[in-house]
Amino acid sequence: MPHDHDHHDNDLDEMTALTRALETVLVEKGLVDPAAVDAIIETYSNDVGPRNGASVVARAWTDPVFADFLATDATAAIASMGFTGRQGEHMRALFNGAGVHNLVVCTLCSCYPWTVLGLPPVWYKSPPYRSRSVRDPRGVLAEFGTILPDDTEIRVWDSTAELRYLVIPERPAGTEGWDAERLAALVSRDAMIGTALADVP
Repeated sequence: MPHDHDHHDNDLDEMTALTRALETVLVEKGLVDPAAVDAIIETYSNDVGPRNGASVVARAWTDPVFADFLATDATAAIASMGFTGRQGEHMRALFNGAGVHNLVVCTLCSCYPWTVLGLPPVWYKSPPYRSRSVRDPRGVLAEFGTILPDDTEIRVWDSTAELRYLVIPERPAGTEGWDAERLAALVSRDAMIGTALADVP
């Protein structure tokens, strides 16, 4: 569905409001085609985005050979599913497991694997998230509603222009026999960054 280009939204955060205002000016001056903007947003929100990453996770949950491939060479494994492109050239998969939870941050900028996660959330680029995730990862996770047992080790990974990460959350109990498509619906963008867990059916 095309989005509205007549922006009079007072409940938007400052960055979104500025972005929409800039888009409006560019459209009014004939410098940007609204249809092209819609196509880009649709592409990164749906076609190139969290659904891609969720498909990777679901396949890893259901295909041990692929999971080994992903653990060994995430870039090639992800590319084998047809997901390549912007900031997805150098990937590493981080597998959550018993007693271990992975969290991804980019402390210096906002390096982010668009190919498998889509558009980065505003909070991922914010200075508080980038600094506090390193100093107090357990507290940051709690603010996202992710409460982990005290004995769970939290590993924080710092993305760079040379290497980006995809968290493979633990497969929820009660999903035995589910196919990959059904499993993928349990995997959110936040779970693949590490600020959330996979949804429980």
